Amino acid sequence: MPGPFQRYVGKTVDIIYLDHANHLSQRRIRVLSADRQIISAYCWERKGPRCFKSDNVLAVMPVKKHVG
Repeated sequence: MPGPFQRYVGKTVDIIYLDHANHLSQRRIRVLSADRQIISAYCWERKGPRCFKSDNVLAVMPVKKHVG
């Protein structure tokens, strides 16, 4: 069953989430896959693949491409 982040697969988004220690963190990620529990993504800050619990994501904003 698709999760709420399924619409962002293949797109780059900014997220605000709670990490494992309950600290707020902001990341720019490219969503590779998503289900109801886990978002698999490439994290631009960490320069590698990461998994995020979808329940810990507090906000998501698509990154707009600049034309130029």
